[in-house]
This record gives sequence, C-alpha cells and structure tokens, in this order.
Amino acid sequence: MTRAYNAPIARERGAAAIMANVAENARKNREHDPDFHDAHEPDDEEPLFDYDAAKERVRGKKVACIGSGPSSLTCADELAREGVDVTVFEALHKVGGVLSYGIPEFRLPKRLVAREVATLEAHGVKFELNAVVGRLYDIPELMEDMGFDAVYIASGAGAPIYLGIPDEMYDGVMMANELLTRTNLMRAYEFPESATPLFMGRTCVVIGGGNVAMDAARTVRRFGADVTIVYRRSREELPAREEEVLHAEQEGIKFRFLTNPVEIIADDRGWVRRLDCVKMELGSPDLSGRRRPVEIPGSRFPMTVDMVVVAVGNRPNQLVQESTPGLAVDDRGRIRTDKEWHTTNIPGVFAGGDVTTGAATVIQAMGTGKEAARSILGYLGRL
Repeated sequence: MTRAYNAPIARERGAAAIMANVAENARKNREHDPDFHDAHEPDDEEPLFDYDAAKERVRGKKVACIGSGPSSLTCADELAREGVDVTVFEALHKVGGVLSYGIPEFRLPKRLVAREVATLEAHGVKFELNAVVGRLYDIPELMEDMGFDAVYIASGAGAPIYLGIPDEMYDGVMMANELLTRTNLMRAYEFPESATPLFMGRTCVVIGGGNVAMDAARTVRRFGADVTIVYRRSREELPAREEEVLHAEQEGIKFRFLTNPVEIIADDRGWVRRLDCVKMELGSPDLSGRRRPVEIPGSRFPMTVDMVVVAVGNRPNQLVQESTPGLAVDDRGRIRTDKEWHTTNIPGVFAGGDVTTGAATVIQAMGTGKEAARSILGYLGRL
C-alpha cells in the first residue's frame, strides 16, 4: 500500500508547477471572485512604515506568527534574517500547514518541507506545536502577557465548505481536508503501523473541480479505488490547473461534467451506498463571470458508490477571529487588512495569506508573507 501511494505516476514538480501557473491562477481568482485581490506594488503615497530606517532598531523585538503554512513561514524567515525573535504557533503536531497536510507527497515531497523548516530553525525561528491560538492562547494574551511586540495571523483557510444536501454526514463521506490530512500528515496508508486508520472504498466519487479535488482524487486512486470526479459545470470552467486535470485523466480518473449531487443514500448501517445527482446545463454568467449551472428538470439519476469525498472549497477557520475582540472580518470570515501593508484594525496585528483572501495558491500566500514582514519590520522600528 505504501508503495502504491508513493509511486509517482507523474514526477514531482509541485513548486515548479505552481510557479509556472501563477499568472493563470491569478487570472482565474480574479474571474471567479470579484472580491479577490492580488498583492500589489506600493503606490506613490507616503509609506506607512519606513522599512530601511527600521532595520537597525528591530533586533530583539518579538513577533508571533500564527500558523505554519507558506505565508507564515515566509514572514518568519524574513523577520528572523533581520534579527527579530520569531515564534511560530502551529495547531497541529507538525510544521508546514497546507504544505504538510494538504499537498500530496507525489506533488511535494515532505523532505523538502522538512529541509525548509530546518533552515528556519537555523535562522533562530522557534516553533510551538500543538498550540491552538484561540484556545490555549489568544492574541491579547500573546501581546500583553507574553511580551510579543507584533502578531502575524496566517492561519489559512482550512475549514471545509459543505454541500448542504440531505444526509451529508453518513459513514464513507469525507471532506477532502480530512482525507488529505490523514494520508499526508498522519500517514494513514501505513495503518496499522501508523496510528491513523482510513476507510477506503472501492468506488469513489470526488465532488468538486479545483486543485484540492484533483489531489483528493489522485490520492484515492493510489489506494486502488475506481474514482470519478463530479463537477457541476463543464470542463472549460474547471478551476483546477489544466496540468492537474491531465494528470488525473492519465491516472485513470473519470470525469462527469454538468453533474450536481442532490442526495446521499446509505444502507441500514449508515454507510453510503448511492449518490443521487441531477444533470445541469449552463445558463447566463454569474458574478464570477462563469456561466451559471442550471438544473435540467427530470434529470435525476443514481451513482453507485461506497465512498464520497467533498472538495467544493474551504474558508478560514474562525477560532482566531472569534477570540480576538474587535478584529474586523468580512462577510466570509476573512480578516480585513490593508491590501498593501497587511495591517488589521488592531495596532501591531497583521494578517496575510488565505485567512485574508480565501483559498489561493502557495506562491500568493508566500508573497503576502514577504510583504507583511516588511511592514512588521517598519512597525517594530517605530516602537
């Protein structure tokens, strides 16, 4: 099983693939989400912080980075290189965030993540694992009681979006995040040698059309299951990168386009046995610019399954937001920040990555982490 899971059908090129598709991802994000913003260059107005003047005054200052995904790690590295005392607080037992739990081994070997973490530690960055900010600590406590001069919130967008259809929580139905975390982080494919079991069906439907759906489908395929991806729009509207779609097809994964699930049916033991879907057609464009999928009356049909993986999107977990009095968020739970400086409405508290934009790319998250570090250095230099 381990060999089947780790065997790369398409050779690893995770970071390179993302780099090569940054422009296309940014275009798609703008098209699909009118509220999405890219990081942008400073304008000609007077800067909020004087970065160059601050560099000599920041040594010994303390900064807490919440989360250990790409945005937080990039920010921590930039700060540590300037002599800032940085501590990264990670809720899980391993560093890396989505790099560790979300991206499969066949796309991003975990040895590369471990190497980057070791480099950060060599630069003086400290890591607190199993440290859930919002439960064990909150931001006021970090700043007022633990002596941190600034906080960078980069807790990501790890909360799954549900389908909202009847009986979604039957046995055999999993969120893609859970599937990927169990396999990538907890090595469920080695059970019982590992401590984490994972039910794996023989006939699986993955619902969704993004990169996470492709990762989930390709992961399940490596366990030997027959996998079909169900997507409510056409192939042309798939938000996943084209090369990820091609890899999935090359690995024997089937696609059913213009198909939308409406009900999950289970047996008398509560195990999923059928997924009822309806056929769709494309109507007029919606706010994202894509043509809106419209149900075809009388088109309901069953799909026989024993496993369903839901991969229709993620949103920011609200634990940090809800435990921080007065922190401004938008109607989607994303932390509101200045687009250039990544400041929040609370002095000394900065935020970036998916917790501010919604689910985006690793490169975009790294970009905001780098920009936020520059702003934090300027802020620390004024203290």
